Amino acid sequence: MSPLPEDISGRPFAVTEAAAADIPAGRLFARDMHRPSRGIRVPKSCSPDLPALVRSHTALDSDSFAALLTAAEVHGVPLPPWAEFRPDDGGPVTAVVEPVPWGKKSGPHFREPGRFLHLSRDSGGPLPRRRGIAGHRLKIRDGDLVEIDGLRLTSVARTWVDLGSVLPLDDLVVAGDAIVSEHARLFGLPRIAMVPLAELRAFVDRANGIHGVRKARLALDLLRVGVDSPPESKLRLLLDDAGLPAFTPNCRVDDVLNRPVWTDLGCPGTGRASSTTASIT
Repeated sequence: MSPLPEDISGRPFAVTEAAAADIPAGRLFARDMHRPSRGIRVPKSCSPDLPALVRSHTALDSDSFAALLTAAEVHGVPLPPWAEFRPDDGGPVTAVVEPVPWGKKSGPHFREPGRFLHLSRDSGGPLPRRRGIAGHRLKIRDGDLVEIDGLRLTSVARTWVDLGSVLPLDDLVVAGDAIVSEHARLFGLPRIAMVPLAELRAFVDRANGIHGVRKARLALDLLRVGVDSPPESKLRLLLDDAGLPAFTPNCRVDDVLNRPVWTDLGCPGTGRASSTTASIT
């Protein structure tokens, strides 16, 4: 079995790339290759690389772009486990391991969203149709698409609004907290928001007609700046649901020597504080 050229041996690639590199057609059907979809190969030896896998698909269709759950993962927006794309030994397309939180809907990409890459075209075009792809049609406006290392996908703000059509409210808040989180403390590097809260709010105000915007507007009022992790967001929502006084993320508390200490969650004036050290699911 002949080795692959170094520039494609460690990533997903299109069959057209292999032809341009003079790789024999028979080599593409060897046992060390996954074939997740028509015209695409993934060497079994390469590490999972979601952006590279998506890029190999969009390279075959210049009108398509990553959206919804796939765009969220590429941007680094946290998702619940059932929504994450999880490669395994069976190839880049796999089944989710937890039940999704909704009832029966049409299409397996609703019932098992983690099995698919979520790609879209503009609303005027046909659905992307390919094995392992959940095809969508989205109404795209100026500024809704960005490009990262040659990969086209929806912007962080647009992705969050689109997630309102897929995620339950609490999970949408967790994703939103991560997007707007920013702080500067006396230790560590300052955290910079993917999208500042005011900018996200302005985007949602202009998002009339986008599927998911109704839930996004509900979630927007629940977002808090300064959150460090999804478990912290989930704990705050649990405390709110229990009817306790509002807890503030990244709350400063001065010790007996008047030195600042930042707690994950604090309730000013009550002496209550919390630190999330375990996963909350």
